[in-house]
Order: sequence, then structure tokens, then C-alpha cells
Amino acid sequence: MIWSSKLTALTAAVVLAGGALGATALDKTVSLSVDGQTTSATGFAGTVGDLLKSQGIEVGPRDVVIPSLDSPLTDGGSVQVQFARKVTLQVDGKQTEFYTTATTLDGALATAQVRGLGGADFSVSRSMSIGREGLAVDVTTPKTVTLEVAGKTKKVSTTASTVAELLGEHNIGMSVDDAIRPGLDAAIKNKQSITLTRIEKSTKTVTEKVAYSVIKTMSKSMYTGQTKVTAAGKNGKAKVTYVYTSVNGGKASKKVIDRVVIVAPKSARVTVGTKASNLNLARAAMWDRIARCESGGNWSINTGNGYYGGLQFANASWRANGGADFAPRADLASRAEQITVANRYYAKAGLGPWGCRHAA
Repeated sequence: MIWSSKLTALTAAVVLAGGALGATALDKTVSLSVDGQTTSATGFAGTVGDLLKSQGIEVGPRDVVIPSLDSPLTDGGSVQVQFARKVTLQVDGKQTEFYTTATTLDGALATAQVRGLGGADFSVSRSMSIGREGLAVDVTTPKTVTLEVAGKTKKVSTTASTVAELLGEHNIGMSVDDAIRPGLDAAIKNKQSITLTRIEKSTKTVTEKVAYSVIKTMSKSMYTGQTKVTAAGKNGKAKVTYVYTSVNGGKASKKVIDRVVIVAPKSARVTVGTKASNLNLARAAMWDRIARCESGGNWSINTGNGYYGGLQFANASWRANGGADFAPRADLASRAEQITVANRYYAKAGLGPWGCRHAA
């Protein structure tokens, strides 16, 4: 019984020792690198996948694991995990997406072999770190545009995304009256033309006359062609405001923007004859020559010598030849009416009554 007890104890000791040796053999220590951050990991995992699971590290189909998840884990070995990150590029308004295990934007562009962005403007630094959540970047590539300012044109290269940004790049300011085409918010396009028109405006207020109107009254008591002013007109006054507009420094145009009448005009009243007349303008040139001799060609002359008008009619001669049809005296009648009466007199007596008949 004594030997039996000793044998049992010895057997148990051997079993325990063997278990301890087995456990020690299964325990592994490896170098674990996650996105470049390296730590030491110890465990009883049999594969790389088991190790990552024990460390609470979940990987997706786009993530990179070296060696592969089903590779056996070896003591003293190393495991690398590189998480994939989504990069969204908005290049000149056109969106493209890709996944990368690079941890910086520059690295992502290099590994994805993104080309054609030399000289481009990025919304973030190219050395920007990319987190697990990914990164969205706006990119504007250089464009050549024709920029016209106040009539002067030049070609410029720009990475501005809008017209407003382009003007800012070149320290070009605008007044509220200036015009830009296309608008400030318009997106910049390659080989585009942008025109900035300088517009200067000023106002000026002046006093101007307001012309009076003429009110005409038709009268059958006067011959056609005869007029008589029954009430004189008078101009008024108005305060007139003009806006003067100059485009690109050129000659200013003006436009009335306000008018205020400060003195109202007074209308003239004129009586206009409508009675048919039998004017006779025969030998008009001859009568003009005689009138120049008789009166200096003044058809309304009245010197008080008893003779009137351009042809110097005596009142008796005027009335005797129908002059009263037109006016009480010759100087009150028109040239045409005086010539008509002269032709009536001429039909009776020729040029005898006129002292200046030699001028005919």
C-alpha cells in the first residue's frame, strides 16, 4: 500500500509537468504592426487570424494582412495589418473614389498612380494623414483663361475654382457698379473668357427751362395762313437730375433719372385762320425788288409818313384795292397779302403808282 501511494503521486507529478511543458510550447510572442504602430503580442493563438481576433482587431476584404489570416503563427514572428481607407477626389467637379492602405494623401496618390495633378490646388495638405474614416479632397487643376479688365486683355493660368477666387488671386477689386461676365460664382473652365467691365457713375442736378405749350384756336374770321397771338407763353423751370455713366474710362453718357418742375410754364394761345383766301403771288420777285427800294424790304414798316408796308400803300389805295380783306392797314398784313393787293392795283394801273417802279 505504501508503494502504491508513492507510485500514484509520481504519476500525477509527471502528468502535471507534461501539461506545463505543453502550455509553454503553445504560448507565442509576436511583433504586431497595425498601420505602422508596432506592439508585442503574446497568446496561445494558432493562426494569424486567431491572434487578431484575440486582440480585438477586425479586418475587411480591402485590408491587407501579412502573412495571411490562415497562416500559422510562429513564436518570434511578425504580423502586419494595413487598414484600407476610402479616398474621394473631387477633381474640377468630377468625383472619383479609390481605397488605399497609405496613411497620407501623398502616399495614397502615389500608390493609386493618380496622375495629371501637377500644379493642382488641393483643399487639404498633400501630407494630410488619412484616418480610418477616409478622406474627401477637392482638387482644382490649373486652367488657362483669358481675363479682360477695363478693355485690357491677358492670358493667365489659375487654379481658382470660381471667378471670384480668380479676381482675388490677381488682387482685382470691383465696385458695386462694375459688371463681370460670367458671374462671380461661376466655375472656372479651361480656355474660358472672363470680362470685367469698369463702370463709373455720377449724378448731377441742374435747373432747366420747361418749354411752354401752344394752344391753338381755329377761326373762320381770319384767312388761312394768318395767326394771332392772343396770350403770350412763358417758359417754366425744372430741377433735372442726370446720371452720367462711363464704361471703361470712355466718354460718359447721360440719362435723366429725376425731374421736378419748380415753376410751371404758361401756355401761349394763338388764333389760327381757316378762312379761304384768294392770294395772288404773281410777280412776287418783282414786288420784292420794289419793296427793297420802297421800304428796305420791311413789310411791316410804319414810319408815320402816311404810307405803310413793304410796298408803301396809302390807306386809301389799300382799301380801294381790297386790302381790308386782310388788314385795316398794309403794315398789318402779311407779305403775301400785300403782294395780292399790289397785283390787284397793278391790274388797274400797272406800275405807275410806285415811285420805285424802275426797280422792277
